[in-house]
Amino acid sequence: MDSLTQIVLGGAVAAAIAPAAHRRAALLAGAVLGTLPDLDSLPIKLFTDDPVALMTLHRGASHSLLVLPLLGWVVWTFFRGRGGRVAEAPRPWFWAIQLALLTHPLLDAFTVYGTQLLWPLPLPPVMWSSIFIIDPLYTAWLLLACIAAFLLRERAAARHALAAGLALSTAYLGWSLLAKGMVEREAGRALAAMGLDEAPRFSVPMPFNTLLWRVVAMTPDGYVEGLRSLADDPGTMRFRHHASDIAALEEAAGVPAVARLAWFNHGFMRAAEVDGGLVLTDLRMGSEPDYSFSFVVAEFADGQWRAVPPTQLSFDWGDVRGRLPMVWARIFDPGVELGPVGDCPATTC
Repeated sequence: MDSLTQIVLGGAVAAAIAPAAHRRAALLAGAVLGTLPDLDSLPIKLFTDDPVALMTLHRGASHSLLVLPLLGWVVWTFFRGRGGRVAEAPRPWFWAIQLALLTHPLLDAFTVYGTQLLWPLPLPPVMWSSIFIIDPLYTAWLLLACIAAFLLRERAAARHALAAGLALSTAYLGWSLLAKGMVEREAGRALAAMGLDEAPRFSVPMPFNTLLWRVVAMTPDGYVEGLRSLADDPGTMRFRHHASDIAALEEAAGVPAVARLAWFNHGFMRAAEVDGGLVLTDLRMGSEPDYSFSFVVAEFADGQWRAVPPTQLSFDWGDVRGRLPMVWARIFDPGVELGPVGDCPATTC
């Protein structure tokens, strides 16, 4: 999730647990701890400028449920030894520190990027993908709760505001899972009718909402993409087919960057040969035709794909911002097209 959301989540959690007399300090401490795991990008950049490594190492060790409890214990022990608030109320502060840290990766796992919750175990990142990386309806309750707690300080109303903010934001996460289930059910029916009931697929909400969803399913020659609005989308879910160079992807499977990306994105990527280079695009973040992460990872030479130092292709955020109003329009009008219609309707490809 975005930094503001992690800051207010950490602050709200810590302030709700710490003694009332320490509430303002807990808000600040929780805000710092809540954003701390995302600082892993800084040390990673000291050791590599490989964009594939930067992407796939992020949300690794610093987001592990096997690592963060140890870090929390170290932080708690240090501050308890220095006296002050933590020494005055060691048990509440222990849990305030632990939960401010642990809620960060758990919330990240609700996004599609992926979070390595059990690092260093070599398991693919967890991606429950029920909420967009920025969602005002999740963040607003926590932000209001933190503001109220800061202003009300030791009053009981501050504790009530924090409890309400955490309850409402958590309920919104619950709604996102319910919405995802409804979309998955409709997508499953449509894909089964197309003979793709066993195809690997994922669903993810479109930017800033949980009413409009995007579903992608992989096919033998590419992938299909469909949108579903929970507000106004009658009838069978419609999909459009898009091509991918599956043969090149299979031939280059031994290239380290290809294997690393396939592990990281669960195989949800498009392959294309561009000027003799193999370009891999992560299909999870973006929609046709704009995706946030595309990398040149190999070149074709002597009849085979050979690894090259990965480079990340530039991404034009201006084009995406220009289409954001169409996302809102699509929620209420199934006739709105957000991008190119693809090679052909999936049902006839």
